[in-house]
Amino acid sequence: MDEIIKVDSIDQYNKLFGFETLSPLVTVVDLSEAQVWPEHFRFNYGVYCLYLKEAICGEISYGRQSYDYQEGSVIAFAPGQTANVKMTPGTKPTGLGLLFHPDLIKGTTLGREISRFTFFSYAVNEGLHLSAQERKIVVDCFDKLRYEVGREIDKHTKRLITANIGLLLDYCMRFYDRQFITRQHVNSDVLTKFEGLLNDYFENDKLRRSGLPTVKYFADKVFLSPNYFGDLVKKETGKTAQELIQAKIVDLSKEQVLGTTKTISEIADDLGFQYSQHFSRMFKKAVGCSPNEYRRLQS
Repeated sequence: MDEIIKVDSIDQYNKLFGFETLSPLVTVVDLSEAQVWPEHFRFNYGVYCLYLKEAICGEISYGRQSYDYQEGSVIAFAPGQTANVKMTPGTKPTGLGLLFHPDLIKGTTLGREISRFTFFSYAVNEGLHLSAQERKIVVDCFDKLRYEVGREIDKHTKRLITANIGLLLDYCMRFYDRQFITRQHVNSDVLTKFEGLLNDYFENDKLRRSGLPTVKYFADKVFLSPNYFGDLVKKETGKTAQELIQAKIVDLSKEQVLGTTKTISEIADDLGFQYSQHFSRMFKKAVGCSPNEYRRLQS
């Protein structure tokens, strides 16, 4: 297994591939200009990265998933993520890369909004595939950022750099929305599987053995990252995956409260709640009254 290279600074990344460091907190690179590019390496990122890949030249994997990236696609990584890169022998990467340190956006509008860009936590096989027009827009954003990073620093520099990074990320969010729409048939398959998995979880003994299910549990079952899965469900149904799981729990709770003579503690235990108080609190928040009150009112 190759050693993991921890990239905690912009200068460290630039030195690895022979790029010039113009700013300690941000860089825009043309990957074809790299002086060194090993065929196989593993990165643990301590910075934000966004790459526009221009051609098929290798395989990138993140977690259990791999992705042979196509022309005009975008992938992103957040600090803490590890990526495995394996180049096709005899090829060099082409495309553009933006890397920025978390310190760059501290105290800025972008820093306050960075969690909104959930695609930083998507798996590599969930990359953004661009149309020709979308690619032009993304390249234009990279060009503006490269200009700002390369010019002499003045009082406007940081604001313009962070604003242009935000613009690029906003465009990526828009294009991902388009991608979700154009892949509705695939998304429908995921939702169908999610519904089946949800029913299966509650119809079997998994609640007693494993407790209440998480969004990550279902995302893993359909081979998607939790963020991508959550965004897909939200865009397709208007509700979050957690809300759908909660609705299933509430429906089952009502059935147990009205259709059995079990105590509330027994029902809570059957539904995977560690404490009956937590079950009662969840039930009252969702239904408007306690389980005992609901049983009495409906009898």
